[in-house]
Amino acid sequence: MLVLDEDISSKTSHDGDPVTLVLTEDLKVGDVVVAKAGAKAVGEVTAAEKSEMMGKGGELSMRLEYLKVGNEKIHLRGTKAAGGKDSVGGTVGLMMICFVCGMLHHGKESKIQKGTAVHAYVAEDTSLSPTI
Repeated sequence: MLVLDEDISSKTSHDGDPVTLVLTEDLKVGDVVVAKAGAKAVGEVTAAEKSEMMGKGGELSMRLEYLKVGNEKIHLRGTKAAGGKDSVGGTVGLMMICFVCGMLHHGKESKIQKGTAVHAYVAEDTSLSPTI
């Protein structure tokens, strides 16, 4: 289990931006610890679309890349996505009152907050030494 070490938002993020995560507990193989809690992991924003006019919410997704253990990079699988709330109903109401106001009304931005849990899976067989 990893957690985000920073907030990411569809308003400020771009495709390809790096994302930092942290291992929440020691990673063990049997009773042997191979990565200590607090180890850093890296992900990447794969889609970041800002909210749009007419009430369309923003979109945001990321995928995991690797967990850094000493000088090794353990390749990971895993994704996390969030969608901003559409506000089409409010937009329709605004458009009935004022066409221009309705056209300019944006949906909510999509956010994934620091501390959000992300399930990670090792992507390939990897040899690691026990940590001390």
